[in-house]
Amino acid sequence: MTRHHPQPTRRAVLGGAAALAALTVTAGAGTAQAAPSSSGAAWPTEFPLPNGWLPEGIAIGSKPYAYMGSRANGAIYRTDLRTGEGKVLFAGATGLVAVGLKTDRDGLLYVAGNTGAARVHDSRTGDVLVSHQLTEATGHFINDVTLLGDRAWFTDSRAAALYGVPRGGKEGAIRTLPLTGDWVQLPDVNNANGVVGTPDGRGLIVVKSTPGELYHVDTRTGYAKKITLVGQDTVVNGDGLWRIGRTLYVVQNRLNLISVWDLDAKVTTATLRTTITDPRFDVPTTAARFGDRLYLVNARFTTTPTPETTYNAVAVSI
Repeated sequence: MTRHHPQPTRRAVLGGAAALAALTVTAGAGTAQAAPSSSGAAWPTEFPLPNGWLPEGIAIGSKPYAYMGSRANGAIYRTDLRTGEGKVLFAGATGLVAVGLKTDRDGLLYVAGNTGAARVHDSRTGDVLVSHQLTEATGHFINDVTLLGDRAWFTDSRAAALYGVPRGGKEGAIRTLPLTGDWVQLPDVNNANGVVGTPDGRGLIVVKSTPGELYHVDTRTGYAKKITLVGQDTVVNGDGLWRIGRTLYVVQNRLNLISVWDLDAKVTTATLRTTITDPRFDVPTTAARFGDRLYLVNARFTTTPTPETTYNAVAVSI
């Protein structure tokens, strides 16, 4: 792994033979987790997915299991982070898609379903507990999801709106939140993509992939305030987001890097701390944390997919 440091920062090293130290920082949309360690042996920093999988989303909860969705048919694959071994948890079906994912503390898995839909699965069995039709209109791209308060919030890359559904695997009213303020929806490109809660838990941070901007969204009103970037002009190709305290990680997929930002107290400014690159990155899309690692799936968008195309997930230390 190589890093570029726009300004001095602590050194981070990819996990090797030694176990990683425990970390008790609470992540932006998750809970504190123990560091990767298994009887003193290092956990794998790379593991395979089934050939032809077409991954994009990854989610990890309080236990050492990663869940990765398939764009091909909405299937869900679960990998044990301690061993790298995995299995298909949900077989998917024709017409289904799984992109962004998040796990909840109650064992539920929220899945962005691309074509106007979202699903909630039991993360133990893979069973679909409830399906939400977020919008009836065509041409929508339900892309990512985060958990905040009593709702799961989904982004729509082709519409200036977020959608909130009740947590807990319940049926209930879907809240459509139009984006206003500084938000300008661009035609024929992906706009809103990754999403995560703000440090104070009162709002959302949304990345706009094109032209590469960050926004602070008020979930009461939908007002979107553009976040000033310092140290780098854009986060173009911004995809998945992860936050630990006031540190924001932005996966910039086709650039094969993660940009790491320091947020100010009011989430009005983000200052670039460093970037993380790795020769194993092959268009990483989203990230999830366990201990002091980020795990990312390689979507390989620049590779023509076939049923035999190989896919994997990799881990970097943070």
